[in-house]
Amino acid sequence: MLRIWGRRSSFNVQKVLWFAGELGLAYEHISAGGDFGLVSTPDFLAMNPHGRVPVIDDGGTVVWESHAILRYLAARYGAPRFWHADPGQRSEAERWMDWAQTALQPAFLGGVFWGYYRTPRALRDPVRIREQVELSAAYFTLLDGVLRDRPFLGGAVLTLADIPAGTALYRYFEIDIERPEIPHVRAWYQRLQQRQPYRAHVMVPFGELYGKLDY
Repeated sequence: MLRIWGRRSSFNVQKVLWFAGELGLAYEHISAGGDFGLVSTPDFLAMNPHGRVPVIDDGGTVVWESHAILRYLAARYGAPRFWHADPGQRSEAERWMDWAQTALQPAFLGGVFWGYYRTPRALRDPVRIREQVELSAAYFTLLDGVLRDRPFLGGAVLTLADIPAGTALYRYFEIDIERPEIPHVRAWYQRLQQRQPYRAHVMVPFGELYGKLDY
């Protein structure tokens, strides 16, 4: 059986759990990281030498790094909807995955969520936070334009393109920051909330992380 290690409040773990739910996969979830520990044990480090979650073991195939896991699960269990045989079509989703990881996630998760929500008030850098709030707003405004004529990033149905950026929406709309008018992103978020795996694995309370810099 597929096994997934990670804490449910981890953004990167949520991507994997949500996608596993969309695929209808049976799996065992093992809480790890943060207060759950395990990541520094010899057994865990033998799977992932970096000592980070998420990690999966699929019948002896071990994969770490959230986007590598998403691609693995899509290729093994999600073809053809989530993993096109044609590399060009497949790249449409992969472009959004890489953009989310290299642009949106550093700005919002790294700059805003960590810099503002997870950093104790006395240690916050207000100038840096403002810059990252504005950069995040620009990225979500970009998404709003893309979603103007389609219900999901990849088109008419949910695809792998939606998973990384879509995972950020719950936190983006829940924390107390300024946001631009982005009606098409809000409509996308509402569509995602109608999906049971999204509600179960992404809409997870994260109050435990407030003012907490460690994992």
